[in-house]
Amino acid sequence: MKLIIPSYIKYIFANIFSLFFYLFVFRLVFFFFCFQKENATSFEINKAFFLGSRFDLKLATMMLFPLIVFILIINKRLFIKSVYGKISKIYILTVYLFLTIFYLFDFGFYSYTNDRINSTAMRFATDIKISLQVLVESYPVYKAILVIIILGVVVYRASSWIHSYFSKKQVVISKKIKAIYVVFTILTCAFFIYSSLTHYYLRWSQAFFSKNMAVNQFALNPVLYFYDSFAFRSEKIDMDEFKKYYNIIAEDLDLNKDKISYERTFTFDSIKASKKPNIVLVMLESVGVMGLGHYKNPSNSTPNLDSIIKTSLNFSNFYVTRPGTSSSIFSSITGLPDVEYIKTASRNPLITDQRIIFDQFDNYEKLYFIGGSANWANIRGVFQSNIKDLQIYEEGSYQVENRVDVWGIDDYDLFKEADKVLKKLHLNNKQFIAYIQTASNHMPFSVPDKKESYRPYLKSEFSKEKLKKSGFKSLESLNGLRYLDFNIAKFLERAKKSDYYDNTVFVFFGDHNVSMNKTEEFKNEFDLNIQVHHTPLIIHAPKLIEPKEISINCKIIDIFPTLANLLKINHTNYTLGRNILDSLNYKKQFSLLSTTMNGEPTIGIIKNNLYFYKTETTKKTYLYDLSAFPLKNIKNKYLNYSKKMDSLVTAYYHSTKYLYHNNKK
Repeated sequence: MKLIIPSYIKYIFANIFSLFFYLFVFRLVFFFFCFQKENATSFEINKAFFLGSRFDLKLATMMLFPLIVFILIINKRLFIKSVYGKISKIYILTVYLFLTIFYLFDFGFYSYTNDRINSTAMRFATDIKISLQVLVESYPVYKAILVIIILGVVVYRASSWIHSYFSKKQVVISKKIKAIYVVFTILTCAFFIYSSLTHYYLRWSQAFFSKNMAVNQFALNPVLYFYDSFAFRSEKIDMDEFKKYYNIIAEDLDLNKDKISYERTFTFDSIKASKKPNIVLVMLESVGVMGLGHYKNPSNSTPNLDSIIKTSLNFSNFYVTRPGTSSSIFSSITGLPDVEYIKTASRNPLITDQRIIFDQFDNYEKLYFIGGSANWANIRGVFQSNIKDLQIYEEGSYQVENRVDVWGIDDYDLFKEADKVLKKLHLNNKQFIAYIQTASNHMPFSVPDKKESYRPYLKSEFSKEKLKKSGFKSLESLNGLRYLDFNIAKFLERAKKSDYYDNTVFVFFGDHNVSMNKTEEFKNEFDLNIQVHHTPLIIHAPKLIEPKEISINCKIIDIFPTLANLLKINHTNYTLGRNILDSLNYKKQFSLLSTTMNGEPTIGIIKNNLYFYKTETTKKTYLYDLSAFPLKNIKNKYLNYSKKMDSLVTAYYHSTKYLYHNNKK
C-alpha cells in the first residue's frame, strides 16, 4: 500500500529541514572562522557538532512552530487561497532575516568577548547610538546590509518555489488519516523541540561538557542561549541572608559587629596637605597582563609599560571583578564590586549615589578626562554625583579635537590636552587628582599610520605564527596595545617637561583584558575564563615610592583605599575595598571575581593561587589550584577551606547588594 502524505505536511517538514540546514551553515561558518580548534580533541569536536545540531533542529522547529500550527488548521487551503500562501512566505522570510541578523551580532559579540551572545549584551542597548557606531566602525555593516537584502530576495523566491512545488502535488485523504497526520506532526515537532529520550529535555547546560570553553561555546546555539540566559538576572538584596553573613565580613574587614556599619576612619593629621603629591589614575583600556612583555608575552608590544613596571610598585595578581569598562570604572570609583549581571552597575540609576574615597581628597583639584562623551554608560552620573567640584573634560572641552572613531579623540591628543590642564594647575601651585580614561586599545583599534616614532606593524612584518603564539586575535589588536603603550610613554615625557612628574603618583590599571587566544603561560586562567580579569596595576612615582613587585592577590575596589593610605590622606572608608599595602592584612587579601562559567553566572575568590567559585543560581561550588596541571576540582579534598571561601564570597556578595542601596551620602 502506497503511503499518501498530504502536501501541506510535506511542506511543513521541508521548511523545518531547510531552516535547520541554514542554521547548520552558520555553525560551519563559526567552526571555520571563529572556533579555536587547536586544543580541542576530535571527540570533543564531534560531540559539540552533535549537540549543536540538536540545538539547531530545536530552534528551527520552535521558530516555525506558529506557522506549523497555522498550517495544520488551514491544511490544504494553504495552496488554494493565495492570502495563506503570502502569510506563509512572509513569515518564513521574517524568520530567516531575524536569524541572519542575530547570528551576525553573535559573531561580533564572540569576537569581542569570547562568549556567544547572551543576555548581558542587553547592556549595549542602553547606549544604542554608541553601540551602533562601534558596529559600523568595526565591521563591514553596509556590505552586510546589502547581503541581507540579497538574501531576503533569495529566501522569498526559494520559499515561493517550495510553496509552488507542493501545491502541484495535492492528494485527497479521509478525515481519519488527516487527524493521524496532524497528531504525528505535532508529536514529531514536540520531539524535535524536547530533543531527548530521557526525563530531561535538551538544555543549554549540556553544551558545557568540556573543560575547553571554546568547545562549549561552539556547541551552543546563540538564540536559545540568549533566551535561556535571562534566567540569571541579578537579585535584589535579601536582608535575611545579608544579616546572616554580616559577621563574616565584619571579621574580614575589622568592622563593628554590634551594629551594621562599614565605616573605618583613618587620620594622618601630622602630614600637611601642601606636602602631598598629585595623583593621576590612567585606566588602560582592554589591557591585561597576558599581552605585556613583563609577563612573558613574546610580541614586544609594551616596551614602555615593561620599563615603567621596573621602577614602580607592581601588583602582579590584580584582578578586576567583572570584565567591562563601565564595570571597572564603577568599581574603581565607588569601592564596590560590580555583581550585576544583565546590566552593569553604572547603568543602574538607583545605586549611583555612593560615599566614596575619591571625594575625600580635600584641597585637591578633581578632574576626569575622557576622549568621548561622559554620558556613555551613565559614567557622568558615577563621577559627578559622587565627587564634589569635579571638572569633567570630554569631547567638546579640548582645544585640539581630532575625532577618530566613536570613542572620540585620539589618546595621543587626550593625553596632550590633559597635560595642558595639569601643567596649568601645577604652575598655579594647585594639587590635583585626575582620572584619565583611554580608548585606543578598544575596537575598532583606530591607530594612525604614523605618529612621531610610532608606526603600526604591517602584516608582512608580523607573521601569523608569531601572532598566534602571542595570543592576539588580530594584528589590529596588537597595534592598538602598542599605540597605547607609546602614548603612555609620551604622556610621562610631557609630565616631566611640565615639571609635575616628580611630585605625582601615577596609577596605571587595566579595566579588563582584550579578547585573546589561549597561550601556554596563562592556559589555566584561560580554561577557567578568568584571564580577562587579570590586568596590571602599577603605582609609578620613582621619586616618592620604592619599586617593588607585590604578588599578593588584590582587587579593583582596593585602589582608592590603598592610595589614600599610601599618601596619608585623612578619610573614612565606607566601601568594601582595603589597603593592599597594609602588611597586617596580607593574609586576608584576595581577588574577587564575578564572571560566567559553564554558561552560568558565578562569583569567586582567588587567594594564595587557589580559585574558589560558586554558581549564583544552582549554588554549585568549585576549587582549583591555578598552578596545577591538569586542572582538577579539589573542593572535596579541601572541604573546610571551600566552606570558608563559600561563606566569605557570599558575605561579600550580600554586602555589595546591601551597600548599593545603603551607602548614600
